[in-house]
Amino acid sequence: MRVDIGARTDVGRVRSNNEDCYRLVPALNLFVLSDGMGGEAHGEVASALAVETIAAHCLDTANNPSIPLLGEPRADLSDKTNRLASAVHLANHRIHEAALSDPAHRGMGATILAAWLDGHRMSLAHVGDSRAYLLRGGVLEQLTLDHSLVAEQVRRGLITPQQADTSTMQSVLIRALGTRPEVEVDADEQLLLDGDSVLLCSDGLTRMVTDPEIASNLITHSEAQAAADRLVELANENGGEDNITVVVLHLRLGSEGLLARLRRWAGGPSDAASSGGGQ
Repeated sequence: MRVDIGARTDVGRVRSNNEDCYRLVPALNLFVLSDGMGGEAHGEVASALAVETIAAHCLDTANNPSIPLLGEPRADLSDKTNRLASAVHLANHRIHEAALSDPAHRGMGATILAAWLDGHRMSLAHVGDSRAYLLRGGVLEQLTLDHSLVAEQVRRGLITPQQADTSTMQSVLIRALGTRPEVEVDADEQLLLDGDSVLLCSDGLTRMVTDPEIASNLITHSEAQAAADRLVELANENGGEDNITVVVLHLRLGSEGLLARLRRWAGGPSDAASSGGGQ
């Protein structure tokens, strides 16, 4: 699979420092993004610790798969997805311990969003309100659920999505890395198809740029870096009220047919096997 990668982070037009951080590990097709919290409690420390811990853990386990998992593995998920969730648990532990050991860092935390591609399968793990999107056939789908107060109120029917968009409580998270000794990690898998685009982003983008604008940009810019640059520019043009970080992946899975990919995903026989060895 060929992956065209574009990434950019920007302080925005209001904040004086950038608490966002991202890490790309092309050798593993691993992409990690974090939005730090804490202001003077050094959210930028938390976000950097988050992405570096996850990248290092995944690199280490690629060489030594026997490293124990943190958290309870799920039988319905692949080894790689369970490993990615384990890396998030480790990042939570390290941020929490760092905050306890240094009074200047008390109260720091971070969101996390990590995508790990393995052929046609994408493992996702996240905590917080940084988002993953999939663009397929011109349709944009949000793959992650925000762990925020207003998003939870929308899910419970207490407020409308329109009210959530204008709420002063948008930045209040109900789940984040480092704020507690343990954290619940959302993990999932997606089947990727030829021509798909994946977007990972912090809320500095999604609060400033609408979903239709995001979709239009991903469709218009065939080069991933151009798409990433333009999304950041749009967020700043619309106010730039927060730090902005985006990772864009344009996916090309090669010449293999869709049927063969679906069969591999389901664990079924190949075309050659099902046709009796190509008589």
